[in-house]
Amino acid sequence: MIKRRWNVALLIGSLFCGFALLTSKPSDAAEKQTDLRPLYEMAANEYDLRWTLLAAIDRYADLTKSKQAKSEHPQYGFGFEDAAWAGLDNPNPKDTNPRTIQLFHGLGIDGNHDGMALPWDQHDRIPVLAQWLDELSGEEDVETAIWDLFQDPVAMDRIFAFQKIFEKYGLHPKGYCFPVAKRYNYTVKHTFGARRSYGGRRMHEGVDIFAANGTPVLACAHGYVELMGWNRFGGWRLGIRDVNNVYYYYGHLSSFAKPLHQGDVVEPGQVIGYVGSTGYGPPGTSGKFPPHLHFGMYKDTGRREWAFSPSPKLNHWQRLPQHIKVPPTRSKGDD
Repeated sequence: MIKRRWNVALLIGSLFCGFALLTSKPSDAAEKQTDLRPLYEMAANEYDLRWTLLAAIDRYADLTKSKQAKSEHPQYGFGFEDAAWAGLDNPNPKDTNPRTIQLFHGLGIDGNHDGMALPWDQHDRIPVLAQWLDELSGEEDVETAIWDLFQDPVAMDRIFAFQKIFEKYGLHPKGYCFPVAKRYNYTVKHTFGARRSYGGRRMHEGVDIFAANGTPVLACAHGYVELMGWNRFGGWRLGIRDVNNVYYYYGHLSSFAKPLHQGDVVEPGQVIGYVGSTGYGPPGTSGKFPPHLHFGMYKDTGRREWAFSPSPKLNHWQRLPQHIKVPPTRSKGDD
């Protein structure tokens, strides 16, 4: 039975080996998940899980579905392979009869008691997802269960990060913020795509916002701090990822805000660092160019990530009111 379970796990994970293009608008995803929240909560209560974990799995899975996966599993969220749902030895891989599915040790169940176990029916699919997590986490831990679903350490990291954001801000955290404090003098240079020569010929993957050294730099969205540290191009740099899998890159900082740490959840307007002129050399290099914030935005499909021009977003955020928030004080037990 254990061998069968692991074979099923491999079948489930294989669905997500070929991520391709984003298929849903973030607003659409949030609206769909808002409707699914009662189902998440019901399934989570039954199997002693956090509903936000189920939502995070679905969010990441839907954002990274390939076109093929989207056509085979058009419902929102994670999709089970037919053989896993119906049973490995089931002669009918499209079986929706809960009795024969159970006979062949398939995962599918009739969650809403309509006589059918349908992998595209959210009332059936979400309880199966919760049951799968409960079975594996009961034997080992939740991390192992997530690994079995995706076979990808990046997916694991982002799913748990999405869960943290959902826990604090809900499924659809709203609001954005211009990344530099507007009460200070600043100038925006929209140079996305321009050539850069340091470190070899390359494209400028962002927009430069020139401001005095020490000007507060702000989180532009609800997200989590995915990366902090030194980069020879970007100097002291920081990266934030939101629940729509968009990555915001902040480069050339003079310092990070305290007590901000990698993995922390942030919100629009929160001070995360300060403008500087670091980079273009080993750690500590500074002053090779005027102080400014390099701000970049990246889309991620699960298989590849690419930069796109942040100028339209920045032009919009510039017109929004700005409420600056200092980072929360970290208690002794938080580390």
